[in-house]
Amino acid sequence: MHHASIRTANIHKAIAFYERLGFNVCDRFTTGYTLACWIEGLGGRIELIQIPQPHPAPDAFGDEHYVGYYHLSFDLTELTPDLPNWLATLQQSFAQAHQQEPEQYQPLKILLAPEQQQIGDRIYEVAFIADTDNLPLEFIRVLSN
Repeated sequence: MHHASIRTANIHKAIAFYERLGFNVCDRFTTGYTLACWIEGLGGRIELIQIPQPHPAPDAFGDEHYVGYYHLSFDLTELTPDLPNWLATLQQSFAQAHQQEPEQYQPLKILLAPEQQQIGDRIYEVAFIADTDNLPLEFIRVLSN
């Protein structure tokens, strides 16, 4: 896959959020009517597009009847030995950023604290957070093969 595209209400807040996750802006451009960029990190590429006069995103995580794209998932198996500690450090990082720049950062919203799930013959650690537009992001680690 080349990239996943996310429409955002505020591209500057979205960039700051994803940079704190470990992404870097690789290209900035316009789509003809609005700001956009590609960011890369955690093994993937995301396109952010700022939407003028945005409507709130549907609650893809909380609405069990929602149909459509559900979430992006990032495999942290090679990046961290412990998903709960990684998430706690990330949460602390967002809390500190919010104290220093409350107009730019919100405290990290955890949708699902790390838990173990068996999928097929593997056991994973899985956690979900929300981005600046309340879109769900999943982080997984393989615990066993």
